[in-house]
Amino acid sequence: MGTRRQTPDSVDDYIAAFAPEVQAVLRRIRSTVREAAPDAVEGISYAIPSFKLEGALVYFAAFKQHIGFYPPIKGDPRLERAVSKYAGEKGNLRFPLDEPIPYALIGRIVKLRVKQNRAKKSGKAATDRRPSRS
Repeated sequence: MGTRRQTPDSVDDYIAAFAPEVQAVLRRIRSTVREAAPDAVEGISYAIPSFKLEGALVYFAAFKQHIGFYPPIKGDPRLERAVSKYAGEKGNLRFPLDEPIPYALIGRIVKLRVKQNRAKKSGKAATDRRPSRS
């Protein structure tokens, strides 16, 4: 895999820096994010792939033994439980490369983040589905 000394110019460049089996995982994560958030804009931020939609949406990165997925998941207790086995430091997710990558779970995460970002932009709580009783 090697150490990256400079920021890649594109997500394609980032993916190309890894072994073929890791490239396949990264490409599938990228397409999973695109499916879940077709309007998101991809780019490189903090020297890793990022997607933005109404603000930062998600980031992912390859490491020697896992794929890191950011930011931490908050606001949906069921989804928080589903990702808990992957939680690393500060709640960021780590998907081990020697286990099947949970692409459907990644899609759920992205959809939650889209909902949260859009709610934040419109000034509403993303997880409050009940009408107020005032």
